[in-house]
Amino acid sequence: MSSGLNIENTNIKTAPGVSLEGDQKTLVGSVLDLFAGRPSLEKLQLWKDDGVFEDPITIAQGRKQYEAQWYGLQSAFSEIERLSHEVTSSGNPISMNMKTRYVVKGIGKEQTISSVVNIFHEGGKITKVEDKWDGKLPDGAIANPSSLGKVEQMFGSLAAVEQEDTGGTI
Repeated sequence: MSSGLNIENTNIKTAPGVSLEGDQKTLVGSVLDLFAGRPSLEKLQLWKDDGVFEDPITIAQGRKQYEAQWYGLQSAFSEIERLSHEVTSSGNPISMNMKTRYVVKGIGKEQTISSVVNIFHEGGKITKVEDKWDGKLPDGAIANPSSLGKVEQMFGSLAAVEQEDTGGTI
């Protein structure tokens, strides 16, 4: 892996018959770190300036938006735990299955998400990352999200959670 990046996820699991070259390992390791809420400017330099991050609630286009998306994970979630990952294709895109547990900061709401993550790359840099929950991206992905509103969509209404926690009184 590239030196100076301080990539934490260096033990990358691959499906039988799938192997990754050095640059591919670096890209996958950095993306795993980002999903774990561990962004850094060095890791984000592996992205093209016009790169895109897309999941069912977000389309972040360009460096300013996708950097905010990755740094925002730390402020939205008190816990992020990757339960499993496996690279299933080393082509372009690099594809992997991933299962992650999130806990929303402040309310303690827990959610486990199974994803198919596709990493598109060109010249050793990431051009796009798709995070397909349960293997798909719905048509309603939203550009420029406000994180709290999108977290509410993902994990249910905060009011509903509060009502449940207080036995029906808010």
